[in-house]
Amino acid sequence: MVLKTFGWSFAITALGLVAAVFYGGWQAFGIVAILSVLEISLSFDNAVVNAGILKKMNAFWQKIFLTVGVLIAVFGMRLVFPVVIVAISAKIGPIEAVDLALSDKDMYEQLVTDAHPSIAAFGGMFLLMIFLDFIFEDRDIKWLAWLERPLAKLGKIDMLSACIALIVLVVASMTVGANAHQHGGIHVDKAQTVLISGVLGLITYMIVGGLSGYFENKLEEEEEAEHEAEEEAKKSGKPVSAVAMAGKAAFFMFLYLEVLDASFSFDGVIGAFAITNDIVLMALGLGIGAMYVRSLTVYLVRQGTLDDYVYLEHGAHYAIGALAAILLVTIQYEINEIITGLVGVLLIGWSFWSSVRRNKRMELEGSTAEA
Repeated sequence: MVLKTFGWSFAITALGLVAAVFYGGWQAFGIVAILSVLEISLSFDNAVVNAGILKKMNAFWQKIFLTVGVLIAVFGMRLVFPVVIVAISAKIGPIEAVDLALSDKDMYEQLVTDAHPSIAAFGGMFLLMIFLDFIFEDRDIKWLAWLERPLAKLGKIDMLSACIALIVLVVASMTVGANAHQHGGIHVDKAQTVLISGVLGLITYMIVGGLSGYFENKLEEEEEAEHEAEEEAKKSGKPVSAVAMAGKAAFFMFLYLEVLDASFSFDGVIGAFAITNDIVLMALGLGIGAMYVRSLTVYLVRQGTLDDYVYLEHGAHYAIGALAAILLVTIQYEINEIITGLVGVLLIGWSFWSSVRRNKRMELEGSTAEA
């Protein structure tokens, strides 16, 4: 099971490390290995959240997630995305940006660093909305009940998540503007950039999340109708429309997964510059890490881990909230990537431990009841 799920990840790891040795010797080998571990540690919460969405999709779309999705994640976000950032911020063509990345690595790193406020605002707002929508929803299973019960009651207020997110964005953009002269690294016009980027992140979440939710609800309606009147549905051709609806639902859920992965990858891409500014080594290291995150997602789905350890999804969403806050703070202040990674790992580890304790308690109660 492990080899089948992680086989491609193991193969890509071997190829990536060999390529690193040929490219830059053993020093490059070490850098790629470190970047791989960095990406996995920063994105473990991503895998848990992805698994919660992926388990709703059939085997075909799970394969699409592992194939086409990997191409988007590895080549799109870890290789093309930094180049696009440079091209837009420096107002140069993509080919010139690639040439700059290979010939003048210091300038390339500087341009990506300058674009960080807009990246952090977009990704921070997208992730913040995911976190807020999760904690404001009333759930049967509650992890931190003392916190989640009152928040679920507050969640009955319409559009509360969007209002809070917009308030946070306004405060973040005002902070950037207020401190621009003191810190010198961020100009006054960055406040406007942060505001626009954050609003775009919010719009992206609403569009992609709204479409995936709409088609998911449509799919559930079709399945209920098919279950209630199966014979009539067959005669009227309803199974065909149900399959088509499932395709649309799965497509938009897949799209939602890719945007989610992109938001998670922002901190990894930016954090990688703390280790190297070589675009080739960066793509190799982060690409290997992205493969493991993908494989881990599928592994969690197939093993039913989220069903067995019910608080894992809660821990992952709290980690998302922490990452969103960290991204928004890094618009103005620098935060070490080790802290970013540890926060997510600790929250998920805590939720896993809580799940194990819950399972043992339920087993004990069950055995006591039988006796």
